[in-house]
Amino acid sequence: MNARAALIIAVPLLWLAALGSAAGAIYCKHRARQMFVQLEALNARRDNLEIEWGQLQLEQSAWATHAFVERVASAKLHMAMPPPKQIEIVAP
Repeated sequence: MNARAALIIAVPLLWLAALGSAAGAIYCKHRARQMFVQLEALNARRDNLEIEWGQLQLEQSAWATHAFVERVASAKLHMAMPPPKQIEIVAP
């Protein structure tokens, strides 16, 4: 095989390799952008869930206060504190 024949075969192969490499680079860049958009969406969802978690913790602490429990017991269950004379302390 002479040099001219080798050159005739090598040039198209190198050109195809360059096109394949360029196509691969474009695909990788596109995929990286897609993954970045997905990551940003997940970060936004995480931030929203953290906000919701904080609100739920505040709500839970509000539900557990003594004043809230007393208000619900008196309004919905019609319970009342007995007068001090009716309170008996039982010891074991």
